[in-house]
Amino acid sequence: MFFYLFGSIINTLFIYSLTPQEEEDLPYEEEILRNPYSVKSWLRYVEHKADGRRPVAVCQIYERAVKQLPGSYKLWYRYLRYRRLLARARANSPDVSDADLQAELSVANAAHERALVHMHKMPRIWLDYCRFLTRQGRITESRRAFDRALRSLPLTQHDRLWPPYLRLVRLHAPHGCLETALRVLRRYVRFKPEGREDFVDFLLEHQRLDEAVANLVAIINDDSFQSSRGKSKHALWQELCNLLSRNPLEVTSVNAEAIIRQGISRYTDQVGRLWTALAEWHLRAGNISRARDVFEEALATVTTVRDFSQVFDASAEFEEGLVRQLMEAAEEGAAAAGDSEESLESDLAMLRFEHLIERRPLLLNSVLLRQNPHCVPEWHKRVQLLADRPAEQIGTYMEAVKTVDPHKASAGRACTLWTEFAKFYEKHDQLSDARTVFEKAAAADHRTVDDLAYVWCQWAEMELRHGPPEKALALLAKAVAPPSHKVDFYDRSEPVQARLHKSLKLWSFYVDLEESYGTLATARAAYDRMLDLQIATPQIVINYAVMLEESAYFEEAFRVYERGIALFKWPNVEELWKTYLIHFSDRYGGAKLERARDLFEQCLEHCPAELSRPFFLLYAKLEEEHGLAKRAMNVYERALERLPANQRAPMFNIYINRVAELLGVTHTRAVYEKAIESLPDAEAREFCLRFAELETRLGEVDRARAVYAYCAQICDPRLHEQFWHAWQEFEIANGSEETLREMLRVKRSVTAAFSTQLNYTAAAAAAAGSADSDDQAEDSAGPSSSDPMRALEQQQQQSAQPKGILFVRGKDQEQPAGVMRTAPAAAESAASGVANSNGAGGKANPEELQIGGDDDDSEDSDAGGEVMEEAGEDSDGGGENIEISELPVPSEVLGSLAKDSDDES
Repeated sequence: MFFYLFGSIINTLFIYSLTPQEEEDLPYEEEILRNPYSVKSWLRYVEHKADGRRPVAVCQIYERAVKQLPGSYKLWYRYLRYRRLLARARANSPDVSDADLQAELSVANAAHERALVHMHKMPRIWLDYCRFLTRQGRITESRRAFDRALRSLPLTQHDRLWPPYLRLVRLHAPHGCLETALRVLRRYVRFKPEGREDFVDFLLEHQRLDEAVANLVAIINDDSFQSSRGKSKHALWQELCNLLSRNPLEVTSVNAEAIIRQGISRYTDQVGRLWTALAEWHLRAGNISRARDVFEEALATVTTVRDFSQVFDASAEFEEGLVRQLMEAAEEGAAAAGDSEESLESDLAMLRFEHLIERRPLLLNSVLLRQNPHCVPEWHKRVQLLADRPAEQIGTYMEAVKTVDPHKASAGRACTLWTEFAKFYEKHDQLSDARTVFEKAAAADHRTVDDLAYVWCQWAEMELRHGPPEKALALLAKAVAPPSHKVDFYDRSEPVQARLHKSLKLWSFYVDLEESYGTLATARAAYDRMLDLQIATPQIVINYAVMLEESAYFEEAFRVYERGIALFKWPNVEELWKTYLIHFSDRYGGAKLERARDLFEQCLEHCPAELSRPFFLLYAKLEEEHGLAKRAMNVYERALERLPANQRAPMFNIYINRVAELLGVTHTRAVYEKAIESLPDAEAREFCLRFAELETRLGEVDRARAVYAYCAQICDPRLHEQFWHAWQEFEIANGSEETLREMLRVKRSVTAAFSTQLNYTAAAAAAAGSADSDDQAEDSAGPSSSDPMRALEQQQQQSAQPKGILFVRGKDQEQPAGVMRTAPAAAESAASGVANSNGAGGKANPEELQIGGDDDDSEDSDAGGEVMEEAGEDSDGGGENIEISELPVPSEVLGSLAKDSDDES
């Protein structure tokens, strides 16, 4: 209360002491007198005075205000800002002396100090004051101000102080304040560990390497550290190793070798680089022998080819550089005082370098084996690299068979290590040691039964090379001996030694040896044992049967074939049946014809259709050579019915050739007709052309023309020009102008028919989808007057149909409009009207020339010797008969039957 009254009295006296010029301030003074604790009143008074002409009056008002309200942050902040602006204006004014400027700065600094007495918890006041001091160049006062601010403000607000503080110390560190900057930065990293990276950069910039390495180690060891620059622990490790390896003498506070070795065990993808860094650390420290030891240790421990390449290249470069340096020193010493120790050292270094280069393949092989110790080819390669060192080769083989796990061998077979080991002893004439190796190999674990069988086979081959064959036979007999209990060959829980007695490879080798060096009885016993164990293959059965046939045991051989056939199914039994039937036919011929027929029927009963062709051919050959021609023809007929579509055309060719040879050319007509009817269009065209050519050679021009007319139905003139060219050549050679015109008319008709194929297909599909029983009845009665559209469509189809010739659609294409399917005989009768202009009268031939065998011979008449009759009309429509002159029949027409009839006569 006393202070309040005292302040009021002072303000009153100040008011009464105002000059007339200051009477305009009277309202503000009265307001302050009434409300001395109103900040707004003081600020309005300051704004009234702040016209830039009376800064002293403004400062006086601010002083009165802060004295009246010392806890007002707004008044202090504006007052201090005004003081800083006045100081900046004085500093920029050229008329102000340095003494006046320093006095003004001192007043401003004092004002800040007085403000901090009350505002020491306000970070804005501290920041402005510290920056103000920094701009004045007062480094010590600035540092102390920052320290006082850090002590005064709570920890949560230190983030606002540290950036300008760090800029201050970094700015003046090169100018004699390095130690101060280091101490400030050490305090900063304790406050904010994330700033260690910046601290490390600062230390490296000022060559404080030891402390930089210590901080890097602390960063790496801190598992909770998160790099503000996004660096990983791996990148930090690389940076640390680079520092250690390049500055071995400057860094003494940490154990560099231990750190780098820890990185080698921790970061396996940078092993080669870290080993090189460790060797470089020793080299820069002057420990050349220790660096060489590090390189050797690295070459003996790396597990990847990339790391090996890095270490080996660095080691070779080091040795080469050392050799070059020593040679230069030796040359200088020799020039100075003759021979010296430098020459000996250079020679020794050269030997080390050459030895390193020579060992590279072996060292690389060691790396690959460390990477995969179960890689069998690499063990073999290592033995080859040690070709001149037998003792080391033996050691390598022993290490290999102990190291390699047969079940983990990713490449190669582990059994080859045993066999090559034994062959190594055999090569050096140590057969007892080789047998010892084979015995251990036979008792060792193997991945498959074939691997163990391979060991036994190699053992037996060695015995054959160095002893009587009986020893090898006894060895294999021991190998194939069955175990004491029944074992399933595919049961992998049983050891391979217990399943060896069913190894096909081992049995095949055993029977080959028995057949070559044993007796017939022992060989038969071995083969029979294979058949009993059901491990024989069709080839084994064939070999067994062939062996018996060579020994003149034919029936036993055939029984072996039958046992083998009972073991296998189609298609595995195909070769077995084929060999059996061929050998049986060759052995007995026609002596046991019925038995041979039963065998063929038994074979064909279960034979798949796609595999039956060779058996039908063998069957037909048997009938031709030892049976009846009729039975042979029946076999061919059965083959054509059973074979798939893609195999019928070659069979038809064979059938036609056999019919022509056995029964005569004329009997092939029925076969041709059947081929044309049953084969696809593409193959039917070829047979039509051959059929027409045959008829032409026989002089049956009308038959040939009928065949051409029939084939025209499936030959589009735009696609099959060859056929139409052949028909045209035929008409030119054997026809007349009228028949040629008729052929051209047929060609135009066929072209039109194929042109309407698409429309016909669409119309047929629509009719098939909408037709019912009533519509079908209506169609059979003719076009209805109530459906004009249908009548119009039928009229168009009739007009598009070619006149005077009948067509048959192909089996693999759509049917043209108005096309009907006819037999070759019908087509022949249709085409007979075309072939009636041969001769002067142009009369048609009402009768067909009959060429064939006796009507009494039923077999010949069935084979195609029937009488073909043909009637036709001439171009005028008349039906006049003409006389037919008789011609001698060629001998090849009747085939082998003609020869038989001549012999009988």
